[in-house]
Amino acid sequence: MPRSPAPPRAAFASAEAAEAAFYEALQAGDAQAVMRVWADDEEPVCVHPGGSRLVGLAAIAESYEQLLAAGGMSIVAESALRSVTPGCSVHSVVERLGLAPGAGAVCVLATNVYLRTPQGWRLVLHHASPGTLEDADAWLAQSERLH
Repeated sequence: MPRSPAPPRAAFASAEAAEAAFYEALQAGDAQAVMRVWADDEEPVCVHPGGSRLVGLAAIAESYEQLLAAGGMSIVAESALRSVTPGCSVHSVVERLGLAPGAGAVCVLATNVYLRTPQGWRLVLHHASPGTLEDADAWLAQSERLH
């Protein structure tokens, strides 16, 4: 049976829209939707917490297929700081990942970089590091003082 064509890629009007689509796809466990947010005309980079540097769409796609093989993630991203220019948007976020009931949550400190492309805003870098609840609270408090 022939493979069905890939769904069309959305043209994200803002970096915020691309970021929302990225985290919605993670929650849904949809690796293909995650990859529709990434730039395909750049050499993207992804570093998962405690992982090695992944370069290029093939390596990144494989990592998300493995990460989401068991289904969606309970993840909420809170913006700590944004730096925006007309063609680039850098977002520092706190990712809160839920665990099994009663086990609490895990915090990840992440940086997402989006570029404005002819196809709309696209993710070119996602770098995530393990964090603590104290780290998350400090990041969020600092961003409130800066803005």
